[in-house]
Formats: sequence, structure tokens, C-alpha cells
Amino acid sequence: MVSHLFFYQLALIALVWLFVMLLYIWPNARVRRPTPAAPLVPRRQHTTEPKPFAGLTTKPYCALCEQESAVLHASPPWRPAPMPPTNRHPRTVDTSGHFCPHTGCDYRGWLGLGNLRANGHPSGGPWRQFQCRACEGYFLETHGTIFHGKRGAVELIVRVLACLAEGLGIRATARVFEVDPNTVLHWLVEAVEHLRAFSSYFLCDLHVGQLQLDELYAVLRDLKAGAISDDEAIERLERSRDWVWTAMDPTSKLLVVVDVGTRTLAMAQRVVHQLVQVLAPGCVPLFVTDGFKEYRTAILTHFGHWMQRERRQDKGPLPKPRWMPLPALLYAQVMKSYRRRRLVGVAHRVVFGTQLAIEQVLAVCGWIINRHYRG
Repeated sequence: MVSHLFFYQLALIALVWLFVMLLYIWPNARVRRPTPAAPLVPRRQHTTEPKPFAGLTTKPYCALCEQESAVLHASPPWRPAPMPPTNRHPRTVDTSGHFCPHTGCDYRGWLGLGNLRANGHPSGGPWRQFQCRACEGYFLETHGTIFHGKRGAVELIVRVLACLAEGLGIRATARVFEVDPNTVLHWLVEAVEHLRAFSSYFLCDLHVGQLQLDELYAVLRDLKAGAISDDEAIERLERSRDWVWTAMDPTSKLLVVVDVGTRTLAMAQRVVHQLVQVLAPGCVPLFVTDGFKEYRTAILTHFGHWMQRERRQDKGPLPKPRWMPLPALLYAQVMKSYRRRRLVGVAHRVVFGTQLAIEQVLAVCGWIINRHYRG
């Protein structure tokens, strides 16, 4: 016989189940109002126009500029009076292209002042000797050239340097002309120093409309004075990897600056600083480079000026001055994209100036910024 308590428990469970079902089935007294759909906000379009340059609070650092500011520029030497001619036999040797090299002589470095006279060929050699009438000193006409103090023939030295300029190695050149490799290396170093002095003397006060700056990856010889011996330098031939930096005037094809160094900001500052030394005062050409970002800092360092910004409010302190590019400065970048060593795209970017101003400068030569216009 079933107990009554069992029926009571069963009835309680049925009531609870019925109550739960009514909660889900019974309509809700609150009327759910439809929520308005959120409006679709369009995505922000990223503009391709470059943002205006806000300027720098501090001038970028250039080591060469700091060195020049620290050195006290001495006053130019006083030009001595020309010497009167003597009553001796009239001179037949022209000495106007030479000057006295002796330290302490008042006529040192001055041309055409009549202080030099020819003094024959010492020991029957091929070179003429000159005498300075002011300091009574003697020197050969090869002084200051790569032939001074050389026992080798002039034709041999010229041919050796011509082979090196054509790309022949030092050891190969030494074998062809039967000369010691160390001798060939010494001739090369002296020729480089001489050509560097010659270039710095004649390349000055240039007026150019545009300049192309580029750096080329190359494998070069690294020889520092006193760092390694001559034999070690020859052994390390074609082993030191470096970059060749160039600055060229595309109109005249003149290489204004050629330097070798690492691909860093300090090297970019050095190249642009050399450009400033060569250009005429006030000359601000159009710069075209690749996408190397350090060019912007280097160009802004040497072609910028301090500008006081306008006050936004009527009261309060003046804003700090900003280092801004010169108004005449034009700078564009040609950025190339490569895939598997093949050119797949070219992008142009105007860094300083306007696109119209750059196109006007290029239109003078009939050029435009395209893939064939290398920067």
C-alpha cells in the first residue's frame, strides 16, 4: 500500500514544474521596444598628402660644423710687394706658375711676384730647379706633385695609375709593369691625396640647379694611415665592404662630392657638409635622393634656419622658435620597391617644397620625376 506522503510529494513537484513552465509561456508584461540600429560610421580615410613640417626644437648635430665653429679663423696673409727685375740676362723660363714652398718665407704660396728664378738641372736630372730670391731656398719644379722625389719614369707612373683607374688590382698592376706592390700602393695613395687637393681648389662657388644624391654598395679597400701595414693592406684588397656616396649635377654630369663610408646619419651629414663647402653662398639647389631617411636630417641641418612661430593666444609666453627649412629649399625622394632583385614599383614623395615648384625646376631641362630619374 502506497503512503499518502508519496502523493503529497508528487503533487508538490507537479506544482513547481507547472510554475516554472508558466514563467516561460506567460507573455511578458513589459513591451520590448525595438532598439534603434547604430548608424554606420564610415572608416577614416588615410590621406596620402604629406603633413606640413612642424619644425625641430633643436638644430640637428653635425660634427664637421662643430669643428669649424670651434676653430678660430686666422686673418688672411698679407700679400708682399712684387720683386723688381734684376739687371742680369733676361729670363727665358716662365716661373709664374710656381711659388716658394718654404715655411717662413714671406712669398710662400704667392704666384707671379718675380721672386723665383731658374737654376738649371741639378745632377743632370730631367727636372728644373728654382731658387727663391727672398729666402734663398731651392726646390724642384715637381714640388707638390705626385712626381716629386720619384725615381720611376713619369710615363711608368702615369700608366700604372691609368690601370688602377680602369679597375685593375694592385698586385695585377705590379705584375704587368714589374713593380713592387707596395710601390704601386704608395703611388695610388699619393695620387688620391693630390687629386683631392686639386678638386677642393677648383670646385668652389658652384651654381647648380639640382643635385642627385645616392649611395652605392661596393667592396672597397680600407687603408687607414698607421692602422695596418702595407702588406696587410694589400692582403685585405677587395675585402672591406662599404658604401660609395655620390652627389652629382645631372645637367653637367659633374660629380660634386664622392666619399666612402657607412650608411649612417653621420656619413650623410658629412656628404651634405661637403656640398655646402663647394656650393656658392646662397645657392639652394633641388635635392633628389632615394628613400634613405637620414638625408632629410642632413639636408635640413645645412639648409635650415630658426623661425619664430606666431602666438596662438593674446597672452602668455612666446612659443619656442623652430628649426625650419629655408623657403627656397626643394627636396623630393624617389623610393623604389624591389622583389627578387627586380624593380616592381616606384613611389615619389615631396619632403620640402611643393610638387609644382619641383616640376618647374625639372621642366627647364625637359625632365620629370619618374623611374628613370634616379635620386
